[in-house]
Amino acid sequence: MATYKSTHKTPDIHRWLVRHPRFHVHFTPTSGSWLNLVERWFAELTTKKIKRGAHTSVQGLERDIRDWVATWNENPRPYVWVKTADQILASLARYCARISNSAH
Repeated sequence: MATYKSTHKTPDIHRWLVRHPRFHVHFTPTSGSWLNLVERWFAELTTKKIKRGAHTSVQGLERDIRDWVATWNENPRPYVWVKTADQILASLARYCARISNSAH
């Protein structure tokens, strides 16, 4: 029996996609979670609510998360990329050059 590294690539998923041709799976690079807007949404939840809170119980944490989601849903905002892919890659290249040439 074959082992699959990704749940998105199992035979069951493949069969489902074949039966539903209007759906297309687009994979992001393993190190590119920032490209996935769902990951970005969870990152915002984490930085703006979970890390800033003082939760003394699971119920309190859950309540805060549900409140944050409800507030978000009242005024949802799409993520807007403010730089092109070329600008992002150029910035990353400059950063990599800077840290590679450091004296550490």
